[in-house]
Amino acid sequence: MSLEKEKQRIRDCSDLLYQASRSIRVLSHLSWDLSIKQQFFAKGAKELPVVSYEKYDATKPLAIIETVRAKLSPNNPIDQWLLGIASDFEGTAQMLHYAGNKDFYQYSCELYGTPKSPLLDQTNTSLGLANQLSDLFASFDSIDLGEPEVPAIDADTVAAAMRKATQSMFAEAAPEIQVVDKLSANALAGAKRIRIRRAAQFTDKDIQQLIHHEAYVHVATSLNGRNQDDLKILASGYPGTTRTQEGLAVFAEFITGSMDIDRMHRLADRVIAIQMAVDGADFLQVYQYFLDRIGDADQSFENTRRVFRGGVLTGGAPFTKDIVYLDGLLRVHNFMRSLVYNKRTDVLRMLFCGKLDIENIPVLCELASMGLCKPAKYLPPWASDLRFLLAYLTYSSFLNKIDLSQVNIHYQDLLQHAPIVAFSEGTG
Repeated sequence: MSLEKEKQRIRDCSDLLYQASRSIRVLSHLSWDLSIKQQFFAKGAKELPVVSYEKYDATKPLAIIETVRAKLSPNNPIDQWLLGIASDFEGTAQMLHYAGNKDFYQYSCELYGTPKSPLLDQTNTSLGLANQLSDLFASFDSIDLGEPEVPAIDADTVAAAMRKATQSMFAEAAPEIQVVDKLSANALAGAKRIRIRRAAQFTDKDIQQLIHHEAYVHVATSLNGRNQDDLKILASGYPGTTRTQEGLAVFAEFITGSMDIDRMHRLADRVIAIQMAVDGADFLQVYQYFLDRIGDADQSFENTRRVFRGGVLTGGAPFTKDIVYLDGLLRVHNFMRSLVYNKRTDVLRMLFCGKLDIENIPVLCELASMGLCKPAKYLPPWASDLRFLLAYLTYSSFLNKIDLSQVNIHYQDLLQHAPIVAFSEGTG
């Protein structure tokens, strides 16, 4: 087959998979109407919510997927990549088909993993990491961290800040910023629009997190994917890309100083709550766990909804997607550090060329060499400033050479007889 015919075959398969993806919308299919929350609190938060899902018809996407499979061979990396996407879509369609019963959980585990699934080092797990983070954060209770920010910024102010940020980065391609009355979460972002719930209240840190996480990563990778004329599939997010996309977005919060202890604790709590549900905790028990943790009834409901959407509210079969934030953060950070160590920083910006999985970077490099994959049009400020990013990653990769266990022992010995410091208020 000539090179031009091969390129056209790849384009055709990518187009078909993109077409299939248009009817596989995970979060929109699993969304809860705002009335469910209202009814839950109207009953004193003492009864399980009543949730139902429309029956998902997988006939059309599955037919397209079979057409794609007939055009592919498992004998080359590019076809393996496309076959992997096809399998991911098939599993996602099946998961949506079983929304609301226990079979949903099995597909969720296959697509996203579980809290006890091994991380890339094959030793640690997301649950182990979440518990470790939770224990460390608990040790901070003796430290005066100052009062946390009180959410007091209204939705219109947040919308104005988002418009300014997105216009600056995306110009005419900027998504529409809408303030809406009904929304299950405080804010939801897509390539064409970012919606903010009118009644929600935000902090300054919340605004920065939304800009760097949602706009500068999720919207950017969506628009960069839409800019891929030959590889339309890069505009579609699917479970196989979620770990990388969310990891990149959380890393963006860290590198820009938008992350704080409360946010990190929320990510850890989500993993712990999913395991609680796996072990049989129902919606009310997980809701109470969050309420005891943060004391905010509305946010506790939202956190619990994330765990149980699509699953079984009586326990044992949750939605496991939210384990990907911690796992993804580790994968993205370590990947970028390894690029410096292995002198392959040439592929650093490939992370932004669309919705992708880090494991597919070699294939995308091959597609780029064929002229089929374009460089990212939109990059967040921290990624476009390579002088800063490479300086950080170089230092960070150097830290890997340090045996932290020995360092910890040294300073533990150094401080074991030092009294706990508690300055009185006004000391200075």
